Amino acid sequence: MRVLMPVPDRDFDVTEVAVPWRILTEAGHQVIFATERAGTLPAADPRLLTGVLFGQLGAEAEPKAFYEELTRAEEFASTAAWADVDVSRFDGLILPGGHAPGMRQYLGSGALQQQVARFWGLGRPVGAICHGVLVLARSRDADGRSVLADRRTTCLPKYMERTAYLTTVWRLGRYYRTYPQYVEDEVKDALSDSGALFERGPRALTARGTATDDSPAFIVEDGNYLSARWPGDAYLFGRRFLSILEAAQDGPQVP
Repeated sequence: MRVLMPVPDRDFDVTEVAVPWRILTEAGHQVIFATERAGTLPAADPRLLTGVLFGQLGAEAEPKAFYEELTRAEEFASTAAWADVDVSRFDGLILPGGHAPGMRQYLGSGALQQQVARFWGLGRPVGAICHGVLVLARSRDADGRSVLADRRTTCLPKYMERTAYLTTVWRLGRYYRTYPQYVEDEVKDALSDSGALFERGPRALTARGTATDDSPAFIVEDGNYLSARWPGDAYLFGRRFLSILEAAQDGPQVP
């Protein structure tokens, strides 16, 4: 099966891209990367590879190793263009996150939002993690409503975004504040009933899920839609998305 994963030219989250890619490709599925312009060789947020502050707060060793493998993969150097892909030819869509300034290219793209809305309308599996949920919140259906309006969802919680910002602002400025509005607030604004539909999950700041331990992780599943909060949820997110994708094999086939 074929899964589309759009990314910006730079600054996406290492873990949120590399872990789902590894899980899906190990299971025999194909991940197609898309950037604004075809043929762009994208790059993750470099601070997450070296450590955000004094070598800390970056990606864990295993996701960094997965990312190193990904940079040598053929599909990573053969990106499609957001506006040109035929979304009907994909079985699933994953929208990863990231918070550094380069993410605005991806999070704010009207062309990408139109493509996401088209794919959403197909009823096939969609996964979004962290800031990636913003792309769905900003994607509109034929009635001009967010495609997320009536769906249960999570995203990067405000307390996580605020804590990361306040911890590092003295050194990194607004590195952790992608937009003036918090991600959680914008996502909740897109929902028809945020009190009933938004799920923040248990409080977490440092404990992350791993390949063998999902206990710190949190996801929200609503039909064909799966969401997660941050890199600490990436393994559980990737495995659950794989299950949803494979369960959909019995449904309508991609042309």
